[in-house]
Amino acid sequence: MSKFLKSTALLAALSLPASPVLAEKFGLGRPALPEEIAAWDGDIMPDGTGLPVGSGDALIGEEIFATQCAACHGDFAEGIDNWPKLAGGADTLDHEDPLKTVGSYWPYLSTAFDYIKRSMPYGNAGTLSDDDVYAIVAYILYSNDLIEDDFVLSNESFFDVEMPNADGFILDNRAETEYARWTGEPCMQNCKSEVKVTMRAMVLDVTPTEQEESAPVDATPAPVVAAFDAELAAQGEKVFKKCKACHQIGEGAKNRSGPILTGIVGNNAGAVEGFKYSRALKQAAEGGLVWSEIELAAFLAKPKSYMKGTKMSFAGLKKETDQAAVIEYLKSFKE
Repeated sequence: MSKFLKSTALLAALSLPASPVLAEKFGLGRPALPEEIAAWDGDIMPDGTGLPVGSGDALIGEEIFATQCAACHGDFAEGIDNWPKLAGGADTLDHEDPLKTVGSYWPYLSTAFDYIKRSMPYGNAGTLSDDDVYAIVAYILYSNDLIEDDFVLSNESFFDVEMPNADGFILDNRAETEYARWTGEPCMQNCKSEVKVTMRAMVLDVTPTEQEESAPVDATPAPVVAAFDAELAAQGEKVFKKCKACHQIGEGAKNRSGPILTGIVGNNAGAVEGFKYSRALKQAAEGGLVWSEIELAAFLAKPKSYMKGTKMSFAGLKKETDQAAVIEYLKSFKE
């Protein structure tokens, strides 16, 4: 054997895990010590075992998420291209095409913490501090309307958060109830003589028709309610933090990835000069869409369902109280 091959073989042997079996088999290494195993064991269990001391809130998490996560998962955790969506999907698990996210599907918050701590950000795993992970998880929860933005997520408050699908899983008892039926020698009798392909995979809702892209428009929009609720508007200012990444409002506002929203309530759709609207929005505007409070509420609830083809990537405001508060806040800024 050449010197190179001998060296390669030795390196390969030395790189093997130092388990008792391999140590005995090759005469190399030793069993790992408990403290050495503990240094690599970062599991976070559903009961909280392994949670590190630390804390963070959604406000801090939004900044970290923007720099570390948004390139793949979007500013609002809505996902970009084929990268996973982390928010949305509430009440879709019984649909034909459910949206499984941290908020709609995951039963244990510990799974999110464990995975982010262990594997994210993509290509630079293990660089986040425990406080960073708490803040990012808090922002994901906030994006799913599961906590308020000032809620401080920590090892002490971790289980104050209720995951919507916590009771949606059952114990996997197949080892006791089913495995015995599928072990042993296969029968190999009475098999089908011919196999036919009866169905092929389909991807739905990727090419909306012209008719689908046009939003339903009420030619006679409901009038804007004149009364103004200052307390509700103050609540709306807080909710509007979810919109600030794309929209500005008030004096000196400028178009970003979304148009300025000054004076939008009661105004014609697609009326902001200099902003490049989607074809769907242009068609709705040509059809007479006016942003009444009713229309705005419907749009804010589920933008992509309300208007197929919209450029709005935000998943929507699930709570009607949040919709009303944001609209009231928008009413306080007139042209």
